[in-house]
Amino acid sequence: MNHPHANGHPLTAVVADDEQPARDELCYLLGQLEGIEVVGQASDGMAAADAIARLDPDVAFLDIQMPGLTGLEVARRIREAGASPAIVFVTAFDQRAVEAFEVNAVDYLLKPVEATRLAEAIQRVRTRRPDGPPLADQLDRLVRMMATQNRPAQVAVKVHERFILIQADDIIYASVVDESINIVTGQVSGTSNDRTLDELQARLDPAVFWRVHRSHLVNINKIKEIVPWFSRNYILRMKDAKATEIPVSRTQTRRLREYLKL
Repeated sequence: MNHPHANGHPLTAVVADDEQPARDELCYLLGQLEGIEVVGQASDGMAAADAIARLDPDVAFLDIQMPGLTGLEVARRIREAGASPAIVFVTAFDQRAVEAFEVNAVDYLLKPVEATRLAEAIQRVRTRRPDGPPLADQLDRLVRMMATQNRPAQVAVKVHERFILIQADDIIYASVVDESINIVTGQVSGTSNDRTLDELQARLDPAVFWRVHRSHLVNINKIKEIVPWFSRNYILRMKDAKATEIPVSRTQTRRLREYLKL
């Protein structure tokens, strides 16, 4: 497709986000802008890749954190399939991670999306240079950058219907409970917006937060006691009010032993 650049040409867009309210809001904001039409929506990564292949839009708005395929993986598939829409990532990642990454063909919108910032992104789509940096290089750079950026000092925890911002260092442990991620600090206990422990762990300091078990992530500075268990395994007693006991998986036992000189 010859992607329109001039302001007079309408742009076609596909919007992909697994959260319906976020999708509705972005479509509403796009509807307020001249010369852009949402031709498709998707609620997960696979559906997004299919819709983009089928509809060949000028621009794809991809939530980075989607189940199945992430926005980054969708963008890779699009590229491998030979499609060439402009990609605009929509992300809840922290500000520092996105400010460092200004490119032509790829842009980032932080949630909640602001109308003026969206208009800038659309203008950038219209004026992008076909000879800009290859999307593959940009994606690789984005992945590396998000891995090495200063990690957010704060994490949002949902307690009842409110979100409370906590200092990352105050987290004692996080566990998978009924398919949600439960975060416990000395003051609060609530659920994380992250869908998996992998997602949460990626945003925290790997030197401090250890995945001691597939269902448990612990702050090693908040371990109160290490209790020997069967077969030379251990249980960690944490510094929360309940002195919660967390098992250490067999594969992580050796790392713990080496670190603590057990």
